[in-house]
Amino acid sequence: MSSMQEENSATPDVPPEEGLTALIARQAIVDEHRAVFGYELFDRTTALDSHTAASDAALLFNALSHGGAEALVGKKLVFINCTHESLASGHLELVHPDKVVLEIPTLPDGATPEDIDACVLQFEALNKRGFKLAFNQNVLRKAYASWLPRASYIKLDMKAFKPEMAAPLVKFASTNSQAKLVAEKVETAEQYQLMADLGVTLFQGFWFAQPSLVQTKTLRPSQAIIIQLINLIRKQASSTEIEELLKKDPTLSFNLLRFINSSGFGLQCEITSFKHAVMILGLKKLFRWAALLLTTSRNSGSAPAIGTTAVVRGRLMELLALELLSPEECDNAFVVGVFSLLDAMLGIPLDKALESVALPQPVIDALLHNSGVYAPFLALTKACESGDETAFAHNTELLHLSGRQVNMAHLEALAWADSLEAA
Repeated sequence: MSSMQEENSATPDVPPEEGLTALIARQAIVDEHRAVFGYELFDRTTALDSHTAASDAALLFNALSHGGAEALVGKKLVFINCTHESLASGHLELVHPDKVVLEIPTLPDGATPEDIDACVLQFEALNKRGFKLAFNQNVLRKAYASWLPRASYIKLDMKAFKPEMAAPLVKFASTNSQAKLVAEKVETAEQYQLMADLGVTLFQGFWFAQPSLVQTKTLRPSQAIIIQLINLIRKQASSTEIEELLKKDPTLSFNLLRFINSSGFGLQCEITSFKHAVMILGLKKLFRWAALLLTTSRNSGSAPAIGTTAVVRGRLMELLALELLSPEECDNAFVVGVFSLLDAMLGIPLDKALESVALPQPVIDALLHNSGVYAPFLALTKACESGDETAFAHNTELLHLSGRQVNMAHLEALAWADSLEAA
């Protein structure tokens, strides 16, 4: 989440006086395996029922038309809230329709049947252009029956109905439309399980960023080896010591050789020796690789989305720190971001998880005590996920960063994490 200042020449569809500021937040939508399916982008500067066609255009342009954002759009669906007025605006020509879901509200109370039916022609035109449409559960009312054939997604707000109404709503939506159902504002494991048992396969809500933890001190073997590798690197161990550790875990060593021999690494010859791989990478890159690998080596009870969120946090903190800190401190900022979800990834309390890793004291201070040089970067990064405007404003000001800097860093971090996942 951030505010962004746009130059007057940004786009003719956004009048400068109306489109100067866009406060962007995003939230992951996950599938039944709790892997990231897409992202909802929304404007925090205005309430969902009061934003305008101009603010819609500003949001979409700011989020999707900058360098680095194309990778994000190319890999995941992007859900965008729209007004009915904005649906006919030229800004929708800027994006690839097959990667965008337009979230459209039902009409205000008092709308006539003619008003409701008049929207259908516009929905059909959007569908023909390739756009998918999403509606909230109000579309299940009798008056909106003509909208249901145009729905690709129907979002069911867990705060808007009692648990005993979940089954009738899901049954009615499934019987009367071809839409995929999304349970949104999911905040507890019980809500998730309720909807999953009813056949819902897409979910959105704070619970997926803040999962309950399994209270155990046992690490899986692959995780334990990665932790050992991270500790050896932090202690600047010799390549021989590191090579010996790599030999203990075939999966770990295979991943390292596959990584260093990938086309993206750009080497002219194939590397087959662990020692050679360590020498080529160097300790700094080897540490980065191990930290990222840890985000994908999880207990069965933790969600794939947790690893993605951790990677985004690490990269975002690193990019924000580039403006203010030394290169070494930027590396540590990356570590703080990635390890801020170590408890969820390993299934143990954070203080216990950190006992097994040798980390600099400023990193520990940020993670456990919310203090020190990295604390405001972590707070700002969390605010980008949660939509906490107060924390966002406070920490942006504290770090002397502009909204535009945070916005661009956030989008770049999302695209970077998406490219890692694809690789």
